[in-house]
Amino acid sequence: MEETAKQPNHGAIVVFKPSGQVVEVQIGTLLSDAAVEAGLSLNLPCGGQGRCGRCRVKVEHGDVSHRSAARLTTAERQEGWALGCQAVIKGDAVIFVPEQEQVEIEFVTKTVGAERIALAADFKGEVDPSVRRAYVAITPPSLDDQTTDWDRLLRALSLEHGIREVGANLATLRDLARDLREAEWSVTAVLDMGDPERDTCARPRLIDLLPGDQTGRCYGVAIDIGTTSNVVYLVDLVRGKVIDRASAYSGQIQAGEDVISRIVFAQKRDGLNRLQKMVLKTLNGLLEELTSRNQIPASQISKAVVAGNTTMIQLFLALDPKTIREMPFIPTIGQPMAVTAEELGLAINPRATVDCLPVVGAYVGADITAGVLASGMHETDALTLFIDVGTNGEIVLGNRDWLITCACSAGPAFEGSGVRHGMRATAGAIEEVWIDARTYEPTYETIGNLPARGIAGSGMIGLLADMFITGIVDKAGKIARDLPTPRVRVGDHGGEYVVVWANQSGIGTDIVINEVDIENLLRTKGAIYAGFTVLVQSVGVELADVEQVFIAGAFGQYINIEKAIHIGLLPDMPWDRFHYLGNTSALGAFHSLVSRAMRHEVFEIAQKMTYLELSADNTFYDRFMSALFLPHTDITAFPSVMRLLKEREG
Repeated sequence: MEETAKQPNHGAIVVFKPSGQVVEVQIGTLLSDAAVEAGLSLNLPCGGQGRCGRCRVKVEHGDVSHRSAARLTTAERQEGWALGCQAVIKGDAVIFVPEQEQVEIEFVTKTVGAERIALAADFKGEVDPSVRRAYVAITPPSLDDQTTDWDRLLRALSLEHGIREVGANLATLRDLARDLREAEWSVTAVLDMGDPERDTCARPRLIDLLPGDQTGRCYGVAIDIGTTSNVVYLVDLVRGKVIDRASAYSGQIQAGEDVISRIVFAQKRDGLNRLQKMVLKTLNGLLEELTSRNQIPASQISKAVVAGNTTMIQLFLALDPKTIREMPFIPTIGQPMAVTAEELGLAINPRATVDCLPVVGAYVGADITAGVLASGMHETDALTLFIDVGTNGEIVLGNRDWLITCACSAGPAFEGSGVRHGMRATAGAIEEVWIDARTYEPTYETIGNLPARGIAGSGMIGLLADMFITGIVDKAGKIARDLPTPRVRVGDHGGEYVVVWANQSGIGTDIVINEVDIENLLRTKGAIYAGFTVLVQSVGVELADVEQVFIAGAFGQYINIEKAIHIGLLPDMPWDRFHYLGNTSALGAFHSLVSRAMRHEVFEIAQKMTYLELSADNTFYDRFMSALFLPHTDITAFPSVMRLLKEREG
């Protein structure tokens, strides 16, 4: 009997609606991976762990199995709903993809006013970038002088500028003959002089040759790769001044809203490569915006200095971050070697040096070493506490003699995640709230004075503080349900307080905060407070001994100090000890870009820091549990809050 020939397995055909994209994938492919192959992108805020449930799709037809459907009800599964990150393609299928939450790109207009003045004024020392331009008029070759083009250039640089032992890569040498002749032997050499203080073997490297005398201008960029947003400063390296600034939400948000989620995503098929492409797409978009707006060719940008937390730096370099998450939490590299823009795909001069600043540990990165540099705390005698409030709370304590640092996983609650109506600080976000203690009626302000669409981090701090002080919520975060106001009610997640009624909101539904939201906020603020409490006590001092507190990070500049103390996010001390510093990561990168001495200082700061691993014993956990109350289990640590509560009771 003749054997029946087996049909080849061509996989499965998946049709995505409403876009109409069609893709053929192997049986067993994750639906989210199939979407990527089809040119679509499902947002995976939890990194594809199936925790957030925000990648829901509907299977209209076909064979799809679920690895986990914990975020779906039985009724939803019966209706065909599935999680894109957990659904596995078993055969041909038609998938409906609801409109995805957009990762908004927000370009900031030309930097003017206080921020630009501060950046210029805060830089101390001589402007001495590693990149410089040297004009040379070279004697053309002749039958009497048959010196090679390269040696001819080296001779001119040595005689006219004292620059010797210059190196170049093969691509530069391939262009050399053409560049010299087209410029008629009158050229400006763009050179990266290196940092001889850090590397005794460093020698100048030729980046580019420009026709004529172009020494009056030279450009670089200072880049801050944040977990939530990316910032790029365009800098005049001749004068050491910021020309312009642009920022945008990171494209990586769709693959995870915190570093742990992105580390998990990086382990998926082609995940690391996709994450690097996401951040480069964001940064290159910002670079295009800046160069277009200022009419500067991207090829004229000859240096990039990059700061960011440890995970962001490794993802930028496409270094596997897996070991950052695993005991004993070791990153691949502490002081990344300089690479070229071409190696990474960064849209500046392909031969430009890209210098990533040093990290201290798995969760204390270059954003903190840059921040310490920008703050100047390493140069002061005053005992200083430096707090970078973000998805990952990083803290540094010390002065000119010593520095100790730690990190705590604060979570993204203050950046909109894990809170039902939380959102990033964009148009329509509530940024401040006040509650009348007699009527329990709120007054609020939104960004852009637009109808409210959600609550930003600063608004959450103000809201929670006033809810506590007015008695709407107790110290455990539970909402009082017997108050004479319709704004307090019971919802799907326990008690909730209505901040904005549906007919006044910009989303057509009530904007509320519920007890689950409050629990997430308490965990975030508790982690930060516990972090600096443990750090202070680890060196045998008290919070009262701290002479100044620097608050860094883009979010930090919007924190209301008084209300942050009310909820126990910040220690209860005189307000004049607190100082907002803004984005110190970008500022430190800027300083390192315009001054080789400052760049060397960042290296020394990283070497000087002692890293305290909070998970090494139970001290942090105990302090964290004590901080999961408003403002704290030890109310005596917050005398100003005690006074307010007594006034309310009286």
